Amino acid sequence: MAGRRVECLWKHHVMEQLKQRDRVQCQAFEEIIHQYNRLLERSDLQVVFSERLQTEKYEHQNRHDLSPGVEGSRSDSLQQEMAQMRIKHQEELTELHKKRGELAQSVIELNNQIQQKDKEIQSNEAKMQEYQHQISHLEGECRDLRNSLADLERANQTLRDEYDALQITFSALEEKLRKTTEDNQELVTRWMAEKAQEANKLNAENEKDTRRRQAKLQKDLADAAKEPLPIEPDDDIEVLSEDAGKATGETSPSRQTSRTPRRASQPPPAGLLDSISNIFGRRRSVNSFGSSPESAEVPSACADVRVPSTALHIFDAHDGEVNAVRFSPGSRLLATGGMDRRVKLWEVVSGRCEPKGALTGSNAGITSIEFDSAGSYLLAASNDFASRIWTVDDFRLRHTLTGHSGKVLSARFLLDYTRIVSGSYDRTLKLWDLRSKVCMKTVFAGSSCNDIVCTEQCVMSGHFDKKIRFWDIRSESIVHELELLGRVTSLDLNHDRTELLSCSRDDLVKIIDLRSNAVRQTFNAQGFKCGSDFTRVTFSPDGSYVAAGSADGVLYIWNVLTGKLDKTLDNGHSSAINSVSWSPSGVYVASVGKGNKAVLWSDM
Repeated sequence: MAGRRVECLWKHHVMEQLKQRDRVQCQAFEEIIHQYNRLLERSDLQVVFSERLQTEKYEHQNRHDLSPGVEGSRSDSLQQEMAQMRIKHQEELTELHKKRGELAQSVIELNNQIQQKDKEIQSNEAKMQEYQHQISHLEGECRDLRNSLADLERANQTLRDEYDALQITFSALEEKLRKTTEDNQELVTRWMAEKAQEANKLNAENEKDTRRRQAKLQKDLADAAKEPLPIEPDDDIEVLSEDAGKATGETSPSRQTSRTPRRASQPPPAGLLDSISNIFGRRRSVNSFGSSPESAEVPSACADVRVPSTALHIFDAHDGEVNAVRFSPGSRLLATGGMDRRVKLWEVVSGRCEPKGALTGSNAGITSIEFDSAGSYLLAASNDFASRIWTVDDFRLRHTLTGHSGKVLSARFLLDYTRIVSGSYDRTLKLWDLRSKVCMKTVFAGSSCNDIVCTEQCVMSGHFDKKIRFWDIRSESIVHELELLGRVTSLDLNHDRTELLSCSRDDLVKIIDLRSNAVRQTFNAQGFKCGSDFTRVTFSPDGSYVAAGSADGVLYIWNVLTGKLDKTLDNGHSSAINSVSWSPSGVYVASVGKGNKAVLWSDM
């Protein structure tokens, strides 16, 4: 039905166009055609009139031949009239021929115009047909679009109904979330209070044990001082021999006898038995000689670094993945941090790591570890958005620094050890003052911070956006930026703090000269592959070697002087190595990986 209607409309339109053409073109030439017809009629009359004139002339000549005398005068006058009429008719005939020619030319021109108009009409008809096809196609598309619009309106109505239902559900869930958040805050508050009570209880027990040991020590010293034992003249020699025997691991009854009078002759003052104030404003216990546990063994610089070749001790460090490892400044203790939320301390004795204790208090996995210069405090960053500080001698939690909104991936002491810099997944760096226990500055770095190292007034941070940024902590501004080819996973400084070691996800280890802020050396090896975004590498204590762990569990060691690979050790780990630490004494290298294993390496 719709097709017939379209066809009728098309025919009606063509008829109207033809009528319009007749009205425009025929009426314009109707007068010319009428005049042309009149000329044709006049031409026919002229022909008839000429024939009649010839007939009359012929008859007149005949009569003149019959009566020449009578009609002589009349014939002359008639001839004159005939001559005049002939001239007149000749002129009219000439004029008619002229007009006929003009009209014929006009007819030719009009015929040409008609042909041109016919061509235009044909062209217009072709265009009309094309436009008609386009109209038909567009009408079909319009029908399809109307159908699609109707379907979309129905779908939109359905979605609107679903949205209203989801909005109601969302409002109910939001109210439930608000109530749950309030309950959670209440539970967290109660839990924090219980944790504080537990910490206070633990601290009180530790204090009680410390006082008990100190009282026992005082009693033993007092009893020893009361014994009436004579002091031999060569007591100093005996004591020196005792120290020599201790160095070789040998003892004798004579040395043991001489040790007691030596103590009795120099009883410790009472002030040395009390704890002293530390750099964080807290109290820490000291030994009988008034020094911290590792103050007597902190080396200035390692004179002899031994490249490891053997896995001395492979042991289970944590219940799960181990992320961080660090030697104490005196190389006597080894600290490891893992996903089991603990930092464990190990005492390195004769090529073995003996468990000494665990530092608890973190609510998520440990990501980095650092000792202070004396080895008395340990700083750890964790995935629960916080950094924590423990005292090493009594395993007590001293500070919890919260304020980041993402995982804390690295935390470092500044050189004055009263301030801390932490870098987080939330793309910020925070500067903490341990004396006032507040965040002094927050700097937006623009990218997730994977590792940090510090000099006197400069903080260097490695980021997810492949850049190493050098910050002036006084002005909170970027001094310099250095872009690598991959995400930066680790940073480390040599002993002189003139060279920066970096590791990135492009499987390259680079040394950057801090005096020129340019890459001085690049290390790589066939098979070496950075296993994660927090794979840690390390300098040797004298800066002559670089150690890094690979994703295949192999430990790579490069020689900085030659720039070549020195050793590869592959008999310790069965999974990717996350972190490597070189002992300050230069004797040991420790590595931890994605498994729960830790390996102590040496050349012994």
